[in-house]
Amino acid sequence: MVQNRTTSKTILVVDDVSDNRILLSLSLQDMGYRVVTACDGEEAISIAQTARPDLILMDIAMPQLDGLGATRRIRDLVDLQNLPIVALTAFETSGFRKAAFDAGFDGYLTKPIDFERLRTLIDRLLTDHETSEIAHEQTNELNDEITTEITRHI
Repeated sequence: MVQNRTTSKTILVVDDVSDNRILLSLSLQDMGYRVVTACDGEEAISIAQTARPDLILMDIAMPQLDGLGATRRIRDLVDLQNLPIVALTAFETSGFRKAAFDAGFDGYLTKPIDFERLRTLIDRLLTDHETSEIAHEQTNELNDEITTEITRHI
C-alpha cells in the first residue's frame, strides 16, 4: 500500500551493495519518498551537493570513502551541515554506534532493517529538521527587524 504523505521529500540512499540500495529505494518509494542513490561515500557527497536531499541513509562500511568519512565531510559543508544523516549498518557494537554519532550521524539502525523503526526515525528527523529550519528562518526575520529598528534610532 503506497502512502503518499511525503511526496515532496527526497532521501539519498548510500550503500555499496546494489541489492540493499534497491530494497531500500523501493521501500522508501512505497512510503511516498523520492529516492536518489549513491554507491560510496565520494558519490554520496557529490550527489548530496547537487540533489539537496532532505535526509541521507548511509551505510558505514563501504570501499573508497566509508560512511563515517563521508559524513564528516558532509558536516564540513556549510549548506549541508544540518542535513539529517542516519547510519544503516550491520555493526551492532557500542563502539561503532559511538563512532557514528561522533562523526555526525543523527540516527543509527542496524541491518536487517526494521522498516517500521526506519519510518518512525525518518518521520522524527524530518519533522525536527523542518521545525529547526522554521525556527532559524524566524530568528533571521527577527534579527532583520531588530537591525532595522536599531538603524532607525542611530
